[in-house]
Amino acid sequence: MRILITGGAGFIGSNLIEHLLQKPEVQFVRVLDNLATGSLKNIEEFQGHPNFEFLEGDIRSYETCLKACEGIDAISHQAALGSVPRSINDPLTSNEVNITGTLNIFTAAKESAIERIVYAASSSTYGDHPGLPKVEDRIGNPLSPYAVTKYVNELYAGVYATLYGLELIGLRYFNIFGPKQNPAGPYAAVVPLFINAVLNNEPPTINGDGEHSRDFTFVGNAVLANELALFTKNKEAVNQVYNIACGEQTSLNKLFESLKGIAGSDLAPIYGPDRKGDVKHSLADISKAKNLLGYNSATTIREGLKPTFEWYRRQKHFAYS
Repeated sequence: MRILITGGAGFIGSNLIEHLLQKPEVQFVRVLDNLATGSLKNIEEFQGHPNFEFLEGDIRSYETCLKACEGIDAISHQAALGSVPRSINDPLTSNEVNITGTLNIFTAAKESAIERIVYAASSSTYGDHPGLPKVEDRIGNPLSPYAVTKYVNELYAGVYATLYGLELIGLRYFNIFGPKQNPAGPYAAVVPLFINAVLNNEPPTINGDGEHSRDFTFVGNAVLANELALFTKNKEAVNQVYNIACGEQTSLNKLFESLKGIAGSDLAPIYGPDRKGDVKHSLADISKAKNLLGYNSATTIREGLKPTFEWYRRQKHFAYS
C-alpha cells in the first residue's frame, strides 16, 4: 500500500509515519505539509528513507492535492488548523484550512480513484451535549468555529461516501498527547505546556478552577486507530465515525499533579479565567471502535505521561520551526 499522510510533519502525522514505515505491507509514504504548524524537525529522521517522500504544499490548493494523490492507494488526512482559541481569533483561516482543504483532499481522492480515506475528526463535535460518556451518534451544538469545521468534515464524508462510493473513516480524537507535540506558541496543548513549565520550574496557568476534565489519550493510541482504519477489510467499519480515546476522565489538576510526581516537582499552578468555547468535561465511550475496528486503548494516560515527559526532557532545547 502506498499512503499519503497530510499534515505528516505535525505531531500525530509524524508519529504515524514512524509506525507505518516499519510495516511490511506499506510500500511507500508520502507527506503533504505546508509547515504552518508542523516542523521539519519532526520528519528529519525519515528524510533519505527510500520509501519516504516529503511534498511541501498547502491543502488549500486543489492542484497541490491532486499532485499529492498521484500513485497513492489510501490517505490518512491529518492536516488541520487545530485549537479552539485559534479558531475564535481567526475563524476565516480555520474554515479555509479545515473545510476547504478537506474538501480538496476528498475531491482529489475521488478524481484519483483512491477509495480509502481516514480523516482526523474531533471530540469538539460533541459541543454542548451534556451526556457522558460521549457516544458517536449523540452530539450537541458546536461551541467554536473549530468545532463547526470538524463537524462539516464529517458531513462531507457522509455525502462523498453516498455519492461517489468512497470509504471514509473519521477518528474523533480526544486530547491526544505525546512526543513531538509542540510546546511553543499561543495555541499549544495543555500537556506539553505543563511539561514545559515543570522543566523550566515556571508555574503554568490553568484556565478556570482546574476541575475541567478530559479523556487524555496517548498518541500511540491514535496511531493504532489510523492503522486499523487504513487496513480494515470489515465493510461494516467503513463510512463511520469513531471515538479515539482511553475512556478515562482526568481533571487538569490531577494531570498536573501526575506530571509533578514524575518530575519530583513541588511547583504550584496559577489559576486564570475560564477559556471561551471550552467544554467543561469530556469522556469517550470507545465501544464502537473496539467492536468494529478492533481498537484497544493499549496505553493509559499514566503509562503515556512518563515517556512523554522523558522525551521533552531530552529535547528541552528542541527548536520548532
